[in-house]
Amino acid sequence: MELQLFNQQIPQRQLFNHYRLLADTKMPLTPFANSGFRVFSQNDEDGILLYIFSLIGFTNKILLDIAFSSPIGSNSTNLLCNWGFYGLLLEGDVNGIASSRAFFKSHPDTAIFPPKIERAWVTAENINQILLENNITGEIDFFSLDVDGVDYWLWKSLVVARPRVMIVEAAAFLGREYSVAVPYQPDFNRHTIHEDFFGASIAAFIKLGKEKGYRLVACNRFGFNLFFVREDIGIGLLPEISVNDCFYFEPPDLRQLRSVRLAAVTNLQWQQV
Repeated sequence: MELQLFNQQIPQRQLFNHYRLLADTKMPLTPFANSGFRVFSQNDEDGILLYIFSLIGFTNKILLDIAFSSPIGSNSTNLLCNWGFYGLLLEGDVNGIASSRAFFKSHPDTAIFPPKIERAWVTAENINQILLENNITGEIDFFSLDVDGVDYWLWKSLVVARPRVMIVEAAAFLGREYSVAVPYQPDFNRHTIHEDFFGASIAAFIKLGKEKGYRLVACNRFGFNLFFVREDIGIGLLPEISVNDCFYFEPPDLRQLRSVRLAAVTNLQWQQV
């Protein structure tokens, strides 16, 4: 039973090689919207990441995850446990750090060399220094950013590491047209203002991605987790998608919920970017 619980690797590698074969033989590729599945991720992010990496390959299998929180629901856990990644996981909650360390020390595929998990409040001023101190520099394969706060400004400030693939959470309820972010404060806490006053809109992240040399290639089913690939990678295999593509799944009830959330924060001090 334990072996069945942990051994997600064989079917994932079969799928990885299937996608790779399609690309090598110039066959039609699977649309990203049909590639998603969940092993540890919150929604379908694990499957989309597998799809992306099957087309562009790996380099050093190093990752960075800011606001890791928990192995369950994370975009990084499947890469760490089933694909041999190593990396730095940053989290502000000391209790979350303890349980995450226990998880990776007990998992058979990370027990010998678990990822480094550190407590840190990451700001635009200290992000690069933290990475330098932890040897996360230059090209890395993956970066996950989900602080539910000043995410836009953290990515904008990042210069010492150059991820090939990254995921950032956007405020999809802001819709297609707004290019806005929360104003920067190093001690920003959305809960002192409104729980939906966080991050930035999809359009804002697409614009920032282009400034930093990235294109949007996929999103999760609900459109709020955005997958960016560096411009020099996967050309012809992973075409750029638009803001509208992030709303391919929007049944009426979801659209209504987003309208309610938007109305609640429209008059807050969003910053045009």
